[in-house]
Amino acid sequence: MTPEEICKLLRSQFGDAVSDAAMEGGHPCAHVVARHWPDVAAFLRNDSRLEFNLLRSIAAVDLLADNLFVCLYDMMRVSLEHPGELVMETHEFAVKITVDRDEPVIPSVAHVWPAANWHEREAFDLMGIDFSSHPDLRRILCPDDWEGYPLRKDYLFPLEYHGIPGTTEYELPNPRH
Repeated sequence: MTPEEICKLLRSQFGDAVSDAAMEGGHPCAHVVARHWPDVAAFLRNDSRLEFNLLRSIAAVDLLADNLFVCLYDMMRVSLEHPGELVMETHEFAVKITVDRDEPVIPSVAHVWPAANWHEREAFDLMGIDFSSHPDLRRILCPDDWEGYPLRKDYLFPLEYHGIPGTTEYELPNPRH
C-alpha cells in the first residue's frame, strides 16, 4: 500500500483526526491530532491491510521558534509469513504529532507497540514531553535529580552537577557556547 493510500484510508477511518499529510520527499507521513493518536496507532497495527507491527523509532523535535514540539513515529511491517524467518518489507510509514511547547502532552502508545515504552521515556527525559497513560514515565538517560531537559533548544547546561564541572565535547570550561 502506498503512503497516499494509507493517508486516504486513515482519513476515511478517522476524518479530522488526520490533520494533514506530507507525501513529498523520502519520508512520507500523516499528521495526526494528539488526542486521537492511540486509536490511530491501534488501527495502523491491527488493520489487515496495514499491519504495522514494528515501531522503529520516535524522534522528538523542538521547534522553538514556533513554540511547538513534534514527535515523529516511524513504523514498518515485518512479515512473519515464513516461520523462523523475518522478512523485512518496504511497507513503511510515519506519523507526526505536533503539540504546544507550553503543554507538551501526547497520549502514550506503549500499549500498542511495547517498543514505545523506552522511546517515550527518552523523549520525556530529554525534551520534557509528557506521554499520558504511560505505564512508567520516568527518566531513562539522565539521573532522577537532573533539572531540565537537555535537548530543548533553550536549555542552559549546568556549570556543575554534584560538584562535577560541566564541559562539552570540545572540553570548554563553560558549556554555554
